[in-house]
Amino acid sequence: MTNPPPEQNPAAPATRRSYDTVAEPYAADIGSELPGKPLDRALLDAFAEVTRHGPVADVGCGPGQATAHLAGRGVAVTGLDLSPGMCAVARRGTGLPFAVADMTALPLRSGSLTGLLCWYALIHLDAPGRAAAYAEFARVLRPGGHALLAFHTSTADTRPGESAHFTDWWGRPVDLTFHFLDPATETTSLTAADLTVTAHLDRAPYPGVEHPSRRSYLLVRRGGEA
Repeated sequence: MTNPPPEQNPAAPATRRSYDTVAEPYAADIGSELPGKPLDRALLDAFAEVTRHGPVADVGCGPGQATAHLAGRGVAVTGLDLSPGMCAVARRGTGLPFAVADMTALPLRSGSLTGLLCWYALIHLDAPGRAAAYAEFARVLRPGGHALLAFHTSTADTRPGESAHFTDWWGRPVDLTFHFLDPATETTSLTAADLTVTAHLDRAPYPGVEHPSRRSYLLVRRGGEA
């Protein structure tokens, strides 16, 4: 894989090191949340229906909980993550294929995917980085292919467009910036990459199950005939 130019993803080295550091506790904690999120599972099931006929990549897959869910629905899915440590945990926990990759420079052929999932991973990219990622998503999707994106939009202390920086997570040192995204702004950026939003859903957090942030989901389709 060729590393992206620095201006596309300047946070990549710090993000990679941070997730390598917390891969084990992250998998044990956040990796087990999906059974308590019925709406997330329903969205993944709907995504599986429209992408089951071809290869799918779970980009920014973390410990592979969503990758495994899609595989259980008959999807030919591969997990990709910036963190080698996270890929190792995912591979061990699921037995599925995982590889290290940066979403702003995906090691995939153009037009090779029927579907692409990006589940709460865009939040570590700034606006230029997300634009670069969207261009990559459009490049690797077949005409008519679908992507499903999930991201945090706000908390009690942060609004869309703001960010929070963590230096400690699960008692381990990290250097992570979390961006809270505005769905309207992301829709505009996706449209510029020839990705059309076909469905948009917002929800409040599940109390006691996950971090108390509001979330948004965008189902998008690449232009052209399938």
